[in-house]
Amino acid sequence: MGWNEDLERVAEQERALRLPRLDAQVAWELGTRLRAMAEQRGLTLVIDVRRFGQPLFYAALDGTTPDNAEWVRRKSNVVARFHRSSYGMGLSLRAKGVTLLERYGLPALDYASDGGSFPLAVENAGVVGSVTVSGLPQRADHELVVEALCAMLGRDYAALKLGDESS
Repeated sequence: MGWNEDLERVAEQERALRLPRLDAQVAWELGTRLRAMAEQRGLTLVIDVRRFGQPLFYAALDGTTPDNAEWVRRKSNVVARFHRSSYGMGLSLRAKGVTLLERYGLPALDYASDGGSFPLAVENAGVVGSVTVSGLPQRADHELVVEALCAMLGRDYAALKLGDESS
């Protein structure tokens, strides 16, 4: 699956994965689900779930570095600014042949359009926060978040996941 197909599927994921609410309990459930998935798979990740302006869950697994925390901050800034996934923004910019700095004047020091941060949209309220991971290649970071949201929301991950990179 090429990046153009990924862009279409990411838009579908963003439309489909909406929470009934986002509070501390929901953030805890999502964060601990991601942590358990990472531990079961032997992944080294930083996990962050937040309402904009308010951290609700944070975990840094063994083997992560302060750089992972910085990636989380920069990717979640993209979601806060555009209400789209950081991976989707990166693919959109790639399609246009521009960067965040060129298109929006946003410095790489504070914004990263690499995969791993996903908007947390609440029914009848819109995007109110983000869930972000850092530690894997960007496409895998994105997909891990989507998989966890699907499991939490009772959605079929197979129907929403990105296709194979090689196809």
